[in-house]
Parts: sequence; C-alpha cells; structure tokens
Amino acid sequence: MNTTESSSHYEDLEHMSVRDLLININREDKSVPLAIEKVIPKIEVLVDAIVEKMQAGGRLFYVGAGTSGRLGVVDASEIPPTYGMPHGKVIGLIAGGDKAIRKAVENAEDDPVQGWKDLEEHLINQQDVLIGIAASGRTPYVIGALKTARSNGIITGCIVCNENSEVAKHADFPVEVVVGPEFVTGSTRMKAGTAQKLVLNMISTTAMIKLGRVKGNKMVDMQLTNVKLVDRGVKMIMSETGISYEEAEQLLNEYGSVRKAVESRTK
Repeated sequence: MNTTESSSHYEDLEHMSVRDLLININREDKSVPLAIEKVIPKIEVLVDAIVEKMQAGGRLFYVGAGTSGRLGVVDASEIPPTYGMPHGKVIGLIAGGDKAIRKAVENAEDDPVQGWKDLEEHLINQQDVLIGIAASGRTPYVIGALKTARSNGIITGCIVCNENSEVAKHADFPVEVVVGPEFVTGSTRMKAGTAQKLVLNMISTTAMIKLGRVKGNKMVDMQLTNVKLVDRGVKMIMSETGISYEEAEQLLNEYGSVRKAVESRTK
C-alpha cells in the first residue's frame, strides 16, 4: 500500500476533544519539514536544471490534479506579482482546466492523454522544464504528461509523497517527500499538500533569486498593485539609498519600480 493511503496513527478521531485534534494535527505537521530536509539534494539538482533553462529563455510548467494541481496553479500565479516575471514564464495546469481550481471535475485526473494536450496548447518545447505534482505518484493525467514530455526531449521533475511511484519513473529529477500516513487516513491535502507547497516555495523562490529577481533580501521587481505594496516599495528604496520617505516615494512614482528607482541613485 502507498504510504499516503496507509492508516492514520490515530483512532476514534470523532471522540477527541477539539484541543486534542488540533494538538495531534500540529504534531503530524511538524514532521513535514524534516521529511523535506532529507531530499534537499534532489530539490537542488532540479532547481539547477530549471535555472539553466530559464536563463536561456525557457519556461517552467507545473501539472497536477486536485489539491496538487491547485498548489501548482497558486505557485505559478504568484510569480509575476512577487518577482515581476512576465506572465507565461511559470505556468500551472490543473486536470479539468481552470474551473477545477474551485470545484472538482469528475474523472479529470484519470485521463492519461489530456495532460500533454493541455501542455501542447502552450507550445511546450525542449527549452522548458515540466514538473508533475501528485501526492500519490500515480495520477494518470500527470503520468501521461511527463511520459510524453520526456519522449519529446523535455526535462521533467516531480513532487510526490510515495517512494518508487509511477510518476517518479518518468521524471529526470524526482523529488519524493515521504511524510507518512495522514491524520485523517488518505487525506493528502494535509501533510502531503503541505509538503508539496513547501517544496514549490523552495523551488520557485530559489529559482527567482538565482535569476536575479531579488536584491539583498528584497523583492525589487515586485508589481506595485496596491497601497501596501507601494508603501513596502518606498521603504525598500529608503533602506537601500538612505533618502527620506517623501524622496523615495517620488522616485518610485517616477521610475515605476523599486529596482529602477534604486539604480537611479546608485549609478
């Protein structure tokens, strides 16, 4: 049996107090970063491959179904506003299409052909990298996408939560984060989902840093889409240049980005 489907370490959950439920869920969640720590070398080689391809103009794709697919879509959607990357450089695809983000689409994950069809709509090619995300490691939508991508010379990776899975067999750079049984048996939106989210954060954040989208520890290319972010941008400029809030705000209004505003004062 797959680890993700094995029985919970806890019994009679319905008889636990709210406090005990929360304590025990938290206890299980604490094990997730430790499981990820064991596979950092695997994540490292995948990130190296992503950075190399993206530096040469390639893109990063995620494919997944259900919770896994949603996590990929979330990660991809946050890259443009956070790091100023053009839309379409990191793309998340979910089985069943965008409507599946909000509502499960019946049997969408069971189609082994549709994943590649979805990728073809974006003209995926050998410049790109594809990561399949599947807690179980046996999702046909993801397996089909990876298998066909690999046969077309596209670099593949995966994030799964079982060892020796079918998904991992079709990944050049498999990341297998084995987090053990879920608190609620088989509910992989819990520890497995947390593990996938953390690994996605690690992959995309590290890639963006290596691609020059961070200066010091600041998101100097972030999109200034609301008052909070404009204020953050002004304070970044103040920190980097030593000028007043008013001067920094004026520079930000003039140049439209933190990076350009800072560079105007440091040339």
